[in-house]
Amino acid sequence: MKLPKIPLADWIEWLEGWLETNLEPLFGFIRVVVGETVNGLEAALSWFPAIVLILLFTLLAWFIGKWKMALFTLIGLFVIENLGYWSQTMQTLALVLTAAFISVLIGVPTGILCARYNSIQKIVTPVLDFMQTMPAFVYLLPAVTFFSLGVVPGVISSIIFAIPPTIRLTNLGIRQVPEELVEAADAFGSTPAQKLFKLQLPIAKPTIMAGINQTIMLSLSMVVIASMIGAQGVGAYVYRAVTQGNTGVGFEAGLAIVILAIILDRLTQQVIRKTNTA
Repeated sequence: MKLPKIPLADWIEWLEGWLETNLEPLFGFIRVVVGETVNGLEAALSWFPAIVLILLFTLLAWFIGKWKMALFTLIGLFVIENLGYWSQTMQTLALVLTAAFISVLIGVPTGILCARYNSIQKIVTPVLDFMQTMPAFVYLLPAVTFFSLGVVPGVISSIIFAIPPTIRLTNLGIRQVPEELVEAADAFGSTPAQKLFKLQLPIAKPTIMAGINQTIMLSLSMVVIASMIGAQGVGAYVYRAVTQGNTGVGFEAGLAIVILAIILDRLTQQVIRKTNTA
């Protein structure tokens, strides 16, 4: 069969050009807000001496988790400092925290809307499927077009890649609230806001926290890919090591990312456990 090819690529190029022309003020505003947030976090993290932050993170791990977690945090961060990747790790942490914060800020309300309205869930679910199955490298192209090179398109790409778990698990957690409790709240005359904040969200909190944990991990997994479009941090060293065939440097930088990932994962897991037992 010789059917004419669907000009999908041309349509996408036209849409990209239209958005770039007509929404430039919006993209400029996003560029400033995201860029200033990352730079502010990075400056705050870099202002403290490494030893001070290591002790603070260790105390936080002790408070949230157990002594084993605190010991791993202490040793892991000292290893990062010893290898010479401390400032780059703080850059990566600033990028991850910014992407995770914006993902939660958008994802939780979207998940609540999906749980409340089936029509919105039917629209959002295919979009989330698309976002999770599209190769992450594809997100770099429009991100660079709209936000130029640097950390901002890296954050935007990370948000698109990492936000689906927060939306899905917020929706799931609220929908899993027992119907009997919802009916009882309605019988006592609770308003929708009271029912949401005093019943549904507290019960769904463990599931929502699990989604936030996955969002943080996915944001961290994007740091190497984001380095391809100018995002600084440990990922830039990994990317440079790959292009130069420098296995040793790549392993060192990769180890720094692994340590940071384990610390963030274990801390959020401990928060989820405390939420479950509260």
